[in-house]
Amino acid sequence: MLTIRKFDPIDMFSVIKLASETLTEKYSPSLFNFFYESYPKGFIVAEIAHKIVGFIIGIKTTKDCSRILMLGVSKSNRRQKIGTLLLNEFLKIIINEKVKYIELEVRTDNKKAKDFYTKHGFKIKGRIKEFYQDGKSAYTMIKEL
Repeated sequence: MLTIRKFDPIDMFSVIKLASETLTEKYSPSLFNFFYESYPKGFIVAEIAHKIVGFIIGIKTTKDCSRILMLGVSKSNRRQKIGTLLLNEFLKIIINEKVKYIELEVRTDNKKAKDFYTKHGFKIKGRIKEFYQDGKSAYTMIKEL
């Protein structure tokens, strides 16, 4: 049974491990703690049988704007709508806070992620050259709420 719930600090190691397996960037563990402390409402996990299989980290950057920083789902649990459920849960939170738009960056060579966000109403706003640690570029995407 899949559960979407707020992150609990005891989930930290599971989320860091999942991020290292699903995302191309390598993040300092302290960064996850920083994001949690900055905006705990935006740190949401998906759990099956007490195992973290997905997560989303989002923050509120201004009164009107939020940003998705990370979204990851374990490879064995993809194509099960877990990413959509995580995204929708975050959207509910920020819509309730009267946020007007949400932004994110996605690798220009990550067609699956770009298609996922496009399917959910995000539009490409621009491009940032050499955004990632490996020198790859990113699209900036935005969704008006």
